[in-house]
Amino acid sequence: MSATADGRRLHIPIHLRWGDLDAFNHVNNASMLKLLEEVRVRAFWRPGADEAAPPTAVLDSGIDAGTLTLIARQEIEYLRPVPYQRNPLDAQLWFGKIGGSSIEVCYEVFSPASGATQELYARASAVVVMVDATTGRPVRLTDEQRSAWEPFLGAPVEYAHRR
Repeated sequence: MSATADGRRLHIPIHLRWGDLDAFNHVNNASMLKLLEEVRVRAFWRPGADEAAPPTAVLDSGIDAGTLTLIARQEIEYLRPVPYQRNPLDAQLWFGKIGGSSIEVCYEVFSPASGATQELYARASAVVVMVDATTGRPVRLTDEQRSAWEPFLGAPVEYAHRR
């Protein structure tokens, strides 16, 4: 995985699978949620020893880590159908808000970065809450998390229906 930071955004390439398409030959909405989940995992979880990690990868995976990440809310605005393509999509991630025990993760999903101009396919956001794995109660973000994530703090996603 090669994630790059661009200004206040993290760029994470994400490959489509043939199974992500629906009968209309574009990425299904449920598949888009799975792709965004994969972007979050790559952005936040520490990889194995032989993998490069983006600067935002400060979480340990699994229940043994003591803290779980739960999705409290998600929203996606589709701007155009996402066709199948071999080159990875350019998923851009940043934070719209960093709270006490939660973060608002913002995304824009573009056509592959290899083209001269990129098409914006979708914008999305998710509220992620950190909770104690044993009690299920929210836990405060750590100083390490805040330090890693604050450089990527920006304006939240502005959806067309809210303008």
